[in-house]
Amino acid sequence: MNTTPTDPPYAAPLYTLAEQVLRLARDSGAHQAEVSLSQDTGFAANVRLGEVETVERTNDQGVAVTVYMDQRKGTASTADLRPESLRETVAQACAIARYTEADPASGLADAERMATRVMDFDLWHPAEIDAGQGIALALACEAAGLARDGISNSDGASFSSGRSTAVYANSHGFFGAERSTHYSLSCSLIAGKDQAMQRDYWYSTALAFDGLDPAEAIGRKAAERTAARLNPRSVKTGQYPVLFAPELARGLIGSFLGAVSGGSLYRHASFLQDSIGRQIFPEWVELYEDPHIVRGFRSAYFDAEGVATAASAIVAGGVIRRYLLGSYSARRLGLQSTGNAGGVHNLRVTSNAGDLPSLIKAMGTGLLVTELMGQGVNTLTGDYSRGAAGFWVENGEIQYAVDELTVAGNLAQMLPAIEAIGSDIDTRSHIRVGSILVGKMTVAGND
Repeated sequence: MNTTPTDPPYAAPLYTLAEQVLRLARDSGAHQAEVSLSQDTGFAANVRLGEVETVERTNDQGVAVTVYMDQRKGTASTADLRPESLRETVAQACAIARYTEADPASGLADAERMATRVMDFDLWHPAEIDAGQGIALALACEAAGLARDGISNSDGASFSSGRSTAVYANSHGFFGAERSTHYSLSCSLIAGKDQAMQRDYWYSTALAFDGLDPAEAIGRKAAERTAARLNPRSVKTGQYPVLFAPELARGLIGSFLGAVSGGSLYRHASFLQDSIGRQIFPEWVELYEDPHIVRGFRSAYFDAEGVATAASAIVAGGVIRRYLLGSYSARRLGLQSTGNAGGVHNLRVTSNAGDLPSLIKAMGTGLLVTELMGQGVNTLTGDYSRGAAGFWVENGEIQYAVDELTVAGNLAQMLPAIEAIGSDIDTRSHIRVGSILVGKMTVAGND
């Protein structure tokens, strides 16, 4: 086993299993192999109208092994960690590899790219929260929301907590471990009656229990958002500025990230094909990935292939500086892995404006979007069309709620048309971005 004095003690049992799986793969004729092992525990409590609906406990484990035989790949997995099951799983992976076509891009990431420095990002914060405490928090959250005038019903409140430990190892001799905790509390409420009912929600999530917002504050925020949606109208179809609230703005950034990800690029399924050096955002925009943030939601010193992670800009000066690549997609494109096997890590998006109220005022007249529906984003063409709801703004003031709208455009035009990104950053995600104001989009209503 290739370990160092800094290897965490908690990983030792999984390291032993990983070593066994790699040995089995080698003895079965694999030229290269990699294995991922995980252990997850936790519980979730759901309440509605002051009554407990469900309490669920989880205690899951699993192993996935991938073998390479002359650039032929086979993968198999199991939740049974007994020796005989591990042997059978490796045998299945090898059998699959023997019947697949050789792929010159297959194989482990390059050995010299493996992470060598073990880092701790303070992601492990176990708290002894039992089911009774979780239920009490969910009940308090819901009760605070139901106490607001105009709230007529509840879709329920939920509390969850979990602990995850994972190990990745491969036949280069790399062994890496990570563990984290997570907690969340949410509330979903209903306002109005009959055909005039509206629903909305709010939530808090954190790596440490004491990082959650107070239960009552979450409930009150859910109630405020829900009541504000009563008596919605439509708007006249036309071209308007559109302001995406922070929790939706990160989805817009996510659509861009999907277009510069290796899988889309090597399949020629992206409107940003061959876009390194191309300006796609205004020149003041930067998207900076930092995998090494203490208590970051996606902090890691190695990616899903063991490649060392590093901080760098994806976009700087509005220009695309690099893609998001694992080793396979990089080889298909004739490039090098960027340490993004498994996706982007912590991403910071620059802001050039103030909070949401100031952006509403600056927009003047347009649409504030607080909900999006559907999956209408075409990475190949950049076409963007989503169902939407939110608020109509005139003279820098919210006038009324709106729903049953469609917002449409093309990312190739929308991203350069970003006029402002707010300082009201939603901290509940690894993509940290504030509200985004797009200067012009098509808003289709019923009028």
